[in-house]
Amino acid sequence: MSDETSAGVHFPADDQGRRSTTTTTKGVLADAVRGVDPALAERIDGSRAWRKDYVDLVHAVTGASADSADAASRIAADGLSSMRRRMVLADEAGHETSLAEAELTMPTGAAPFGTESVRGTGEPVTELRVPLDGRELAGDELRGQLGAWVDAGVVEPSFATAVGEVIDHPEWLALPGHRALLVGAGAEMGPLETLLSWGADVLAIDLPRSRAWRYKKGVATRGAGTLTFPVDESGDSGADVVHQPGQVLEWIRRVRGEVPLAVGMHAYADSGVHVRVSAAMDLLMSELTDDDAGTALAWLATPTDAFVVPPEVVAAARERWARRGVGVKGMQAPARVLGRGALFAPAYRDAREDRPGIADVLVPQQGPNYAIAKRLQRWRGVAAEGAGQRVSFNVAPATWTRSVTKNPVLGAAYGGAHHFGVEVFAPETVRPLMAALLVRDLVCSPPQRAHPEELFSDAAAHGGLWRAGYEPKTALGVAAVAGLPGSVRRRLAR
Repeated sequence: MSDETSAGVHFPADDQGRRSTTTTTKGVLADAVRGVDPALAERIDGSRAWRKDYVDLVHAVTGASADSADAASRIAADGLSSMRRRMVLADEAGHETSLAEAELTMPTGAAPFGTESVRGTGEPVTELRVPLDGRELAGDELRGQLGAWVDAGVVEPSFATAVGEVIDHPEWLALPGHRALLVGAGAEMGPLETLLSWGADVLAIDLPRSRAWRYKKGVATRGAGTLTFPVDESGDSGADVVHQPGQVLEWIRRVRGEVPLAVGMHAYADSGVHVRVSAAMDLLMSELTDDDAGTALAWLATPTDAFVVPPEVVAAARERWARRGVGVKGMQAPARVLGRGALFAPAYRDAREDRPGIADVLVPQQGPNYAIAKRLQRWRGVAAEGAGQRVSFNVAPATWTRSVTKNPVLGAAYGGAHHFGVEVFAPETVRPLMAALLVRDLVCSPPQRAHPEELFSDAAAHGGLWRAGYEPKTALGVAAVAGLPGSVRRRLAR
C-alpha cells in the first residue's frame, strides 16, 4: 500500500484521486483570515503562484493578527477549524473522514503497542550547564554570557531573565510535577538528552528506525532519568503518529499515569508530510487535553517565520540601520539602486511609531508546506493558552542543524549571517537553553498577556534576526555569497 492510500492523516483527494498540498494549505490560510480581513482572504484565494506568493501572504496574515488580541484569537481558531474540516483520516479500508468528524480509535484487528523502559545509570546533572565554544558555562559565567547576548541583540532581555530563573532554581531541572511526552523525540533541537541528563521521566514517540532508537536508548542509559517508549509486535521500537494515530493515543493513555503530561511536538518532515504530522499532533493534543485539563503543550518556534514584535525591537533595529558606517552606506547605496530596493532594505519599513512590527524572516527556500505546518502549531498554542492551558512555545535561534546544512542556499546564508549581526548557534548550545525555558514554563505561573502573539515574542532567542538593521530577506542573497566558501567546506567535511 502506498503512502497516498495508506491509513492515517492525509490531505483530501480530489475527483481524480490527487492530494494537492497547495489547494489545502492555501485554503486553510485564507479561511484563517477570512473573518477578520475578507480582502486578504480573497488575495490568498486568488494566488496563482503559491510557492512565490506565500511569503508575502503569510506576512500579511501575521500583520492581521497584530491588529488586536481578538483578531489573533479569531485567526487561530478559524485556521485550526479549517484544517480539521479539510484534512482527513483514512482507515485501513480506505474510508476517509474529515478530522473534524474523525474519532481516534484502535483500528480493527490492530495489536496494541507494548512498552519498554530504559532507566539511566548516571548521576543527575544538578545545575544548568551550557556548552559553548569548547567550554561548559554555568552559574555567574553563564549569566555573563546571557548578558553579552542581550547586549549584542541576539536574544531578548526576557530570555536572559527566564534562563536566569532556572540557574537560580536547579530543582526545576528534573521536571517536578510533570512527565514529558516527546513526539519526534530524536529531533536534533529536541530536549530528550538534556531532560534525561537532569533526571526527568520521559515518554518518547519517534519513527521506528533501529539505528536511531539504539542511539536514544544509549542516551537514556547514560542519563539519570527514565525513557519509556512503544514497541510493536515484532519488537521494533517506535511509532508513527501520521499513520498510527489511534494506536499511539491508546498507548499514551495506557502508560501516562497520574502525573500531568507535558506534550512536546518536535517532529519534522519534508514537504507536505510536515503538515500531516502537525495535523495528527493537533488531534492527539486535543484528545489528551480532554482526558486531563492539566496537560501542558510545548513546541519550539523556528526563527525563520513572521512574528509580531514589540515596539522596542523595532526601535533597536532602526537604530542599527542608522548607525551603519559611512563606508557601508556608500557601498550599499549603488546595490540598492540597481536592485530597486530589493537589497539591503531597512527592517520594519512599514512599522508605525510605538506600534508592534512584523519581523519577516520567512525563507522562500523552505516552502509553503513548512510555513503552514508551523502556523498550525502556532495557532494551537494561541488557542490552548487562550483557553487557560499551560503552553511553552519559545523561539529558538538559527542553529547549525542537519536540515540547514543539507540546504545549500540556507547553509551558505547562515555562514554569512554574522556580517549582518546574526549569530548562528551550535545545537549543543541551544538544546539546554531551550530545555531550560521549557521547565521554567512548566513550573512557573503562566503569564498574563496583553496580546496572544506575546506567546512567541516573550523570551525569544532569535539570534539577532529581529533586531538586525536589515530586512533579512533583502540581505539573504548577499549573506549566502559571503558564506558560500565556508558552506562548501562544511559539506565536503561531512
